[in-house]
Amino acid sequence: MYRCFWAITAFLAAAPGWADQADNGLAPEVTDLNARDISYTLEKKLPYLEKPFINSAPRDRKDGIVVGLLGKDGGDRAAVLAFARKLGETSENPKAGKTDSLLISYRGKLLLEAYYRRGRANYPHYQMSITKSYTALAVGRAIQLGHLSMEDLSRPVVSFLKELKPDEWVEGADRITLHEAMHMRSGIRLKDEVVKRLRRSPEQLRGQGQVQSYLANSDSIPAMPRDYKYQGSDPSMTMQVVNAVVPGTAETFIRKELLGPMGITRYHWQDDTSGLPKAAAGSSFRSRDMVKMGLLILGKGVWQGDQLIPAAFIEKATSPLINNFGDNHYGYFWWYQKVDVGGKTYVCKQGRGAGGQFIFVFPELDLIAVVTAHNKGMGTMLRDVPQQLVPAFL
Repeated sequence: MYRCFWAITAFLAAAPGWADQADNGLAPEVTDLNARDISYTLEKKLPYLEKPFINSAPRDRKDGIVVGLLGKDGGDRAAVLAFARKLGETSENPKAGKTDSLLISYRGKLLLEAYYRRGRANYPHYQMSITKSYTALAVGRAIQLGHLSMEDLSRPVVSFLKELKPDEWVEGADRITLHEAMHMRSGIRLKDEVVKRLRRSPEQLRGQGQVQSYLANSDSIPAMPRDYKYQGSDPSMTMQVVNAVVPGTAETFIRKELLGPMGITRYHWQDDTSGLPKAAAGSSFRSRDMVKMGLLILGKGVWQGDQLIPAAFIEKATSPLINNFGDNHYGYFWWYQKVDVGGKTYVCKQGRGAGGQFIFVFPELDLIAVVTAHNKGMGTMLRDVPQQLVPAFL
């Protein structure tokens, strides 16, 4: 069934080596790729590239990304390439050393494109919690098109959903605002035995039954201020609001109104038990399309001259709404961190996913770094990228 999907043996034999390569069309790809081939299960079966592909003069693929030359258009070429090559070295550390791609954009130009191991230029990489960050962008797009307003962020989630049963809710369920859900302060607390019971009856979770189950089975919801808790219920409720307010479905809206204008067409987004797109984890995107997401953040919601998302929403979504641990802050499903490099502090806004999917945005430097990996846990990139790349672009 997947004969074409695995027809890459001949390509691998010709894969470029350690040296920096001019992109003559041989950036690693899966040949004859079609939509049914994009899945987390099949991605895990991709054979490792025999050698890394590291290119400091990325090819113009006519995909909306402007390309440039590392060094000539910015960056310490030797330092950046040394870091890129280091990522290709063999490592036995299960928590690091499994990087699949590194892409760097500086001042609006893609200056480095590197693929390792399972990384392919045309294969969407599975995304864990960074899917939450994309869900936030869907809310922003709905605001830009008038389906929501910035003021609506302060409305209770239940006010958008018309198929719920209020008489079954726990105390305080009607207090949870969209703003609170989008930075993990809904107050929903589901005991493990409740979660197991609900999973045994997935039919209860179809459509808005998902939110109904949260609100009927949670502990009582206290008044604000509530504790932050990183959990799947809050982004799932957010996706339910998107689905309720946009024309058609959330899936169609995201495809046509958010991703379509940016030319993002080859991706995969799993369905939740509710039937809506998964909001906590479950999307798959190409690394170059992740760069586009970073450019949208850096450009305050503007893509190629068009305001896709309100600047005010981007600012709030990527601001430090709450401190969760150490110097890690959270906005609307985006992370905010101040990193110290060489005695100076820089703001770094991030999308993060377990296993090692990252979009790093350094607004002061006009710098974006995208990383994909299949590590255990978060790996070491939260430390390595700022320390290795910021000095190279000062």
